[in-house]
Amino acid sequence: MKIIDMVMPQMGESIMECTVLGWLKQPGDSVEADDSILEVATDKVDTEVPSPYSGTLEEILVKEGDVVEIGATVARLRVNDEVVTGNHVESPTDTVHQEAVAHTDSEKSDNLDADTVEASENNDKALNLEEHMASFGLPTLRYGSKAVSSNPTPEHEQNNGFFSPLVLSIAREEGVSMEELLSIEGTGAESRVTKKDLLRFIGQKTESGPHVPPGTSSQPVTRVNGSVEIIEMDRMRRMIAQRMQDSKNISAHVTSFIETDMTTIVQWREQVKSTFRQQTGTSITYTPILIEAVIRAIKEFPLINVSVEGDKLLIKKSINIGMAVALPDGNLIVPVIHQADQYNLVGLAKKVNELAHKARENKLKPDDLAGGTYTVSNIGTFGNLMGTPIIVQPQVAIMAFGAIQKKPAVVETPQGDLLGIRQKMFISHSYDHRVVDGSLGGIFLKRVSDHLANFDPKRPIV
Repeated sequence: MKIIDMVMPQMGESIMECTVLGWLKQPGDSVEADDSILEVATDKVDTEVPSPYSGTLEEILVKEGDVVEIGATVARLRVNDEVVTGNHVESPTDTVHQEAVAHTDSEKSDNLDADTVEASENNDKALNLEEHMASFGLPTLRYGSKAVSSNPTPEHEQNNGFFSPLVLSIAREEGVSMEELLSIEGTGAESRVTKKDLLRFIGQKTESGPHVPPGTSSQPVTRVNGSVEIIEMDRMRRMIAQRMQDSKNISAHVTSFIETDMTTIVQWREQVKSTFRQQTGTSITYTPILIEAVIRAIKEFPLINVSVEGDKLLIKKSINIGMAVALPDGNLIVPVIHQADQYNLVGLAKKVNELAHKARENKLKPDDLAGGTYTVSNIGTFGNLMGTPIIVQPQVAIMAFGAIQKKPAVVETPQGDLLGIRQKMFISHSYDHRVVDGSLGGIFLKRVSDHLANFDPKRPIV
């Protein structure tokens, strides 16, 4: 048997650290490869971390609430010799311990001192998570060298009153009230309610209980003079607010607009949407068609697919399209279609539908949100005509597509101009005027419009 270090895996190219929300396994528990072993929160998404090997969880090295750097050791696993030597290539991060007993008493004492110092340094960072919990009116975590209290108050008879953001998100979507959460028997560490506990409770919940619609805030409301309600922002809303403000401070935003004729695309989609689903197993919306036009324009104007680093431009060879998705709770998230130029229209349709579904089901992984080089937003789904979208940093441009409306328009024909009813749509293009001049921003916008207006009405599905 060997004891190996389990390190915090890479969560995405821009993620350097994450916060431990809780352990799903405890020392002595058997684990299989790819079993979820702990829950963590990054600045983009909450996710579960799988075990890299099958074996036994020997030791936990970080506590709930600790902020851990990517690549840092978080636990030790006891595995069979052949698991490491036979099935996996050892690397510098897979430190193999030959001893059956990992450390002497003095080594344990040194590690404890180091953990205490590290926990103290992480206290300020951990306050973000504590504020998130407090915004739900819940008992907050005790950081530093202290663990969550194992003696819950009388009103928390079934659990310790600590609920991770993942558990709170599921509860909010399923209409589970705070009183019901507090009544669930927790099987996690320190009687904590785990995701499995909550899902089991939801499965057993009777129809008589009141249902809270998705998106209804479970956050505390304070009334001031009976006329003002104050609602604390949740963690995601605080991140969105900070990033939007940062983007406005960083980039010199300019927005250009154009109106394009979508008649051919509307007619084509109406003709093929039933057949499209039958042949491909997915639906065809306007979003993949719009993204395809953006990809074609980026290939023609690669300087729109860049980021700024100091006084240098980083031209991205990969075209990774971010697509803004509205969540049921009113927040916004931007999953990314990586290597988008490698997909045909069917592939784009499947990827768009897959990412939108994962976003609304809270199943996105950190990699799904990383590496975007250009972003689109279909604001037409909300009935909006145009807007001034805010650039997603460190990108330099973003495009918003408005609602498609029937309008009278002049149609040029070989026989002369005619007045007809056309399907029109406004496109809004915000770009960073520090590096994108009006000519490039305007020509790029016009090229996207041309690709849409000149869509082939006889285009086959595949």
